[in-house]
Amino acid sequence: MTEAMTLSPHRRLGPAWFMTPATRADRYASALTCDADVALVDLEDSVAADAKDQARRDARAFFAQDGGRCVLGIRVNALSTLDGTKDLAAIAAYPRKPDLILLPKTETARDIALLAAVLGTPAYTPMLFALIETPRAVDRLPEILAAPRLSGAVFGSADYALELGTHTGWEAMRHARHSIANSCAAAGLIAIDTPYFELNDTAGLTAEAHRAKGIGFHGKGAIHPRQLPHITEAFRPTDDEIAEARAIVTAAEHSGDHITSVDGHMRGTPFFTRARRLLAGLDEPQEQQR
Repeated sequence: MTEAMTLSPHRRLGPAWFMTPATRADRYASALTCDADVALVDLEDSVAADAKDQARRDARAFFAQDGGRCVLGIRVNALSTLDGTKDLAAIAAYPRKPDLILLPKTETARDIALLAAVLGTPAYTPMLFALIETPRAVDRLPEILAAPRLSGAVFGSADYALELGTHTGWEAMRHARHSIANSCAAAGLIAIDTPYFELNDTAGLTAEAHRAKGIGFHGKGAIHPRQLPHITEAFRPTDDEIAEARAIVTAAEHSGDHITSVDGHMRGTPFFTRARRLLAGLDEPQEQQR
């Protein structure tokens, strides 16, 4: 098999992200058929210390599968650990490599630079995502997100809350979320929200996904396949949003892109641009992974 094809650092990714432990090879096939836009195999938190070596070996099979439209990725261990170093060596030897690499405990741009330097080749340039899960990382977001080759950031609320000495509720995580969304927007990168950890609270998941979308996140992680359709639906433009965008674009065309009113609301250039972007997104074909 050949290496994964070179992908643009800013290629458009769908909103529903799902992760499965590398030690659960029996779940690999279902991870690719559960309607995730991004499916990651995990070498870090979901793998016990004495199973890391086996997890690295097992993960090869994950990337031997046909992902179809699904982007295939991997979460490695932090580069400050021996397991992180072993992860990179293992990935470099995979016949088919991940299209996306998620780096936990990212706290400096050097972390991303090291990841890119070790794995990157002219034929292999995977998308790189920083997992932001410490107060130090939140404080250093502009520096981290300026790293070359970075595609975006993922918020990890569990470890962040642990260091903060609090819980993962919306209010406690408000500052981190807004910081990540704002800094990613400033850098032109993708922002993915943390998973919702209450498996049986569909209403809570839906509400949190809508709030994350509302402050600028592009997607959200899932801890169970049944969460994926709710995430997809939350980040999809509603019929009302699409109708409003069409009305705004029509008004912009009639006014020659001058300030005008739409249903009693003043609308100008920022509103015209946003509406056109929303409608352009509807017309974009689903990118094929391979």
